[in-house]
Amino acid sequence: MRHGMLRLCTVILVGIYFAAPAPVKSADNPLNRDDYDGQVLVLDFWASWCVPCRRSFPWLNSMHDKYADEGLVIIGVNLDQDAAAAKAFLDEFPAKFQIYYDESKELAREFDVIAMPSSYIIGRDGNLLKRHLGFKVRRQDEYEAAIVEALAERVTKQ
Repeated sequence: MRHGMLRLCTVILVGIYFAAPAPVKSADNPLNRDDYDGQVLVLDFWASWCVPCRRSFPWLNSMHDKYADEGLVIIGVNLDQDAAAAKAFLDEFPAKFQIYYDESKELAREFDVIAMPSSYIIGRDGNLLKRHLGFKVRRQDEYEAAIVEALAERVTKQ
């Protein structure tokens, strides 16, 4: 089943781009699902006040390092009210993956985010494969296995 936002073609993540290795996406340069066709996309919703997010960022960085060449794209979607708080978090816990500030909370509403962090694994075909709420260090192997499984799936273009 396809989630309404999984195509992300019309979604604009409004706000501030924080230091990360990918090009800036903003209202003038929207995040477009077509940019990630054939890749596995992890959307990770986070906030500066989230204690588990402090543990998840090093793990997300390691997943980026380990699987980016296999087609993994991680996008951390920040939901802070105060962009300065998000920047302070990133100064302490730098991200190697893309970070966006979802000022309007439109994307968070579309994905029904109810916990911090919330991660959504979207397959190479654009379908939602897995969601997990929160972050538990003891479940890192399970989270990684879901990513590996998604990366193993190949999409045949018609």
